[in-house]
Amino acid sequence: MPSVKGMKPLLIVVMVMLSMSAWAAEEAAVTSLEGALVEQSADRGKTLEAFYAERDWRPVWQDPSTVTAFTEALHTLEGDGLSPSDYRPGALSEAHRRAWGDGEGDPQELADFELRTSHVLLTALRHLQKGKVDPQGLDTGWEVPVEPPALDVASLSRHVDARRFEQAFADVRPSYPPYQRLRDGLARYQDIEQQGGWPTLPPLDGLLRPGDVHDAVPFLRERLAVIGEPGVAAADTTILPDAKLVAPDPFTYDEALTEAVERFQERHLLQVDGVVGPDTLAALNVPVGERIDQIRINLERTRWLLHGLPETFVLVDIAGYRVSYYRPNGDIWRSRIVVGQPYRRTPSLRSEITHLTVNPTWTIPPTIRREDVIPEIRRDLGYLERNNIRVLSYSGRELDPRSIDWQDPGKVMLRREAGPDNPLGRVVIRFPNDHMVYLHDTPAQQLFSRQQRAISSGCIRVENVTTLVQLLLDDTDTQRDIRAMIADGVTGNVPLERHVPVILHYWTAHVGEGGELSFRPDIYDRDDELLEALDRPLTW
Repeated sequence: MPSVKGMKPLLIVVMVMLSMSAWAAEEAAVTSLEGALVEQSADRGKTLEAFYAERDWRPVWQDPSTVTAFTEALHTLEGDGLSPSDYRPGALSEAHRRAWGDGEGDPQELADFELRTSHVLLTALRHLQKGKVDPQGLDTGWEVPVEPPALDVASLSRHVDARRFEQAFADVRPSYPPYQRLRDGLARYQDIEQQGGWPTLPPLDGLLRPGDVHDAVPFLRERLAVIGEPGVAAADTTILPDAKLVAPDPFTYDEALTEAVERFQERHLLQVDGVVGPDTLAALNVPVGERIDQIRINLERTRWLLHGLPETFVLVDIAGYRVSYYRPNGDIWRSRIVVGQPYRRTPSLRSEITHLTVNPTWTIPPTIRREDVIPEIRRDLGYLERNNIRVLSYSGRELDPRSIDWQDPGKVMLRREAGPDNPLGRVVIRFPNDHMVYLHDTPAQQLFSRQQRAISSGCIRVENVTTLVQLLLDDTDTQRDIRAMIADGVTGNVPLERHVPVILHYWTAHVGEGGELSFRPDIYDRDDELLEALDRPLTW
């Protein structure tokens, strides 16, 4: 932290910029200014000190046009889902006018304004880099420290001198494409809101099916046309009543409208059948303002995560029920997944895939053992044999199930042997974490056809997992054939020659590579708490 002596260059420059009467102010005023600068700097931390050290302690905010450029740039943060009012642009402009007074300026107020405004700048940059909300203070399931790269104070100083504040903001935004696509989606929905939003469909007496003629169909057409669905807008006969318009009948639920509804259902993880029932109607009638908030929430989640990503990594999109493997050659492999139920949530975390287990046994975790399996054993001891479960001591010695008091079984392990019916399937992808979760195969392949797949006990079941495993083996130069190892039937671990980063994260809004915006159910009820924190005004 700069000493009073270290702040002298800043004091001198500030004083030179003041009028001659201020320059001739009493030593007491200089001392007061000096103390204020040191005190304020101590509150702002090392980044503020580094910023001014880079500038040789030259002030930033003496020129009114610089302050104006900055306050105008603050309003652009709305495009990132942040609230410009958090950064008090109006109050900053007023404080600058007050500090300069009749044109001479009060040294104490100028010093205070200088460092306070720089603090606002650094705060806005930090929010763009790592988010406004600390995820570890919420029920987010996110347990990894958010560590963006250090701020480039040299570049920032150049931008400030040139009044390029929007470029300074652009430099620190996450550069990962999903973040920019969410920003684009936010801008599109903000524009829809400014134009009046979309209509609310009236209550339906039953289901609205393809081929129906119904008074609700014009509302459905307009609702989908507003978000850009092609070929669904009805004919407008009021403009040219005698013209033969090639456009759909307003009240008929035709094929083009059915296809648009099916695309909407797919983007919202609803049953894709073209039928407008209670779930689809509810999704259609979510106001545009709520969708905007949902995008803002997920921009914040993305800021927590997407810094310093390697070229190669596995990304588990929990609420989207899918996994993506970003390969070294630039290809992306994707598949459907099953994740944890709301009361056994899949956590958000970062780790590295270290090894695989082929033909795994399954030592039943304590929670599942206590809440699911032991109640079944109490009802019927034959449950153990039917499910290929062995009872073991903690030392690994096999125990006779009949010798155990299942009302109070004590320290026993329950292990399912390897085989086609093992819940872990034929292969497990392992990475260190405190939750004992992993990616794995499953014999219950039919579950992947469901739209809502939050039905596991916390681990992630992967469709076509053997393909993913072979890609991991090939891309890390681990010379093994997964199908041959499975066919051998031998249980064993296979370390990867190089570890592969893995990220498990939770997004309830997502924009695909084609720009299609999708919204997912908030299966773990995390959105409301995060929105409340995101909208909570900053205290300065």
